[in-house]
Amino acid sequence: MRGPLVANWCVDVSRALSLNLLPVCVAPDVPAPETPKPPRSPQHMAPAPIPAHVQEMLAVAMTPMAASVYYPATQPCWYSSYPRRRRDAVVVAASASSSPEETKDVVIVGAGIAGLATALSLRRLGVGATVLEQGPSLRAGGTSLTLFKNGWRVLDSIGVADELRAKYLRVQGMRMRSSVGGRDLREFSFEEEAPGQEVRAVERRVLLETLASNLPPGAISFSSKLKSVAGQGADGTLLELQDGRRLRSKVVVGCDGVNSPIARWMGFSEPRYVGHMAFRGLADYAGAGGQPFEPKVNYIYGRGLRAGFVPVSPTKVYWFICFNSPTPGPKNTDAAALKKEALELVRGWPDDLVAVMRSTPDDSVVKTPLVDRWLWPGVAPSASRGGVVLVGDAWHPMTPNLGQGACCALEDAVVLARRLAPAVLATGVGEALREYERERWGRIFPLTARAGLVGALVQWGNPAVCAVRDGVVIPRLVRLGPFLEHTNFECGLLEPAPPSP
Repeated sequence: MRGPLVANWCVDVSRALSLNLLPVCVAPDVPAPETPKPPRSPQHMAPAPIPAHVQEMLAVAMTPMAASVYYPATQPCWYSSYPRRRRDAVVVAASASSSPEETKDVVIVGAGIAGLATALSLRRLGVGATVLEQGPSLRAGGTSLTLFKNGWRVLDSIGVADELRAKYLRVQGMRMRSSVGGRDLREFSFEEEAPGQEVRAVERRVLLETLASNLPPGAISFSSKLKSVAGQGADGTLLELQDGRRLRSKVVVGCDGVNSPIARWMGFSEPRYVGHMAFRGLADYAGAGGQPFEPKVNYIYGRGLRAGFVPVSPTKVYWFICFNSPTPGPKNTDAAALKKEALELVRGWPDDLVAVMRSTPDDSVVKTPLVDRWLWPGVAPSASRGGVVLVGDAWHPMTPNLGQGACCALEDAVVLARRLAPAVLATGVGEALREYERERWGRIFPLTARAGLVGALVQWGNPAVCAVRDGVVIPRLVRLGPFLEHTNFECGLLEPAPPSP
């Protein structure tokens, strides 16, 4: 089945090679391991060559840029300088603990977007799940993320979309400008170019709180850090927690983020740093009577540098900057210095962007590396091992150039729940997990590859290429509808389970 998909993903990618239209919108959860990691596995080999017909179209632009496009062949693991939350590596160990075992049907590791959405999806189908979160509360980190039509369809299916829609503005279109003098290049209306499209930026914190509030009390076990996968057998997978508890579960769902310890246990390599860094921030206009902007994505292009902002709510505006960097560099925890560094990058750029950044509290500015993992067929491990399965960033971290990281995690949750619920309620789960992987791989591998290639191309700094982009590609060639075809994913509704007799 994968053969035709591998061949066809280049066609999907070619639609977006000329331009990235979407905001850098998702800050990954970036924990750090304790020790340096071994060299990259074959999963981090350079991507397959761009097809000949695409190479011919881009030959003139690519030739002078050969020294400017960054392909990190020997870059050390990016996260070593950018921990956000410390997670110890999960090890496989025979436990000598005498603590009694708790038996569960489903244990979800990680109370992020993927974990909470999976728990809520399963609950609607009559399956309860215990969500383990290592922190004492929901994670409040991150700024904002953009959800497109496919993400909102998932939120509709699990019953929380309208609650969020009431809080956040519907984005009506997109304005694209040059960093030189703020010259307008193109303006789009979503309704005209992509009828039916729904785009809203939401605060990550509020999304997590909304998902969690729809779970029953006690569904999330806080301060529950995974210590080890102590064994697997016919009766399930045994998990040991740092506090000494032991859980044996029929199914374990790894939703533990970009640097998932469970993914490492399953044999996945570390995510690949792609050579780009991002600043993100959330401006607050509550004390100024509200933000003054139209509900549009504002995108500004420079040379090897792009930035933008989008209104989130009547009082909040999300902004981002993406810039080239051969290494992530040292971690900077000085919030004021981070904001100053971001402002320095866009000195002389349009005043409205700079004003949004200046209206941002220092502690709302984050700087993160952009990473991905391409799930090459025949090279990447399976998404499941026994009764353990991966969802979201734990399985397929992707760069945010298509705005699909959170949307794909939400899709994963619904697809897995629909496959898994009947199996949990019956006898075996192995085939259900394999069906989930087969269904999702054909979607997330092309999207991950496309997002990575788009990001590499739009970060070019060659003056000739940028002139063609600003003078020809954006004003005359870009079509928003075809670019957003990937948001047409239909997840269907999750019909609530009938009440027990």
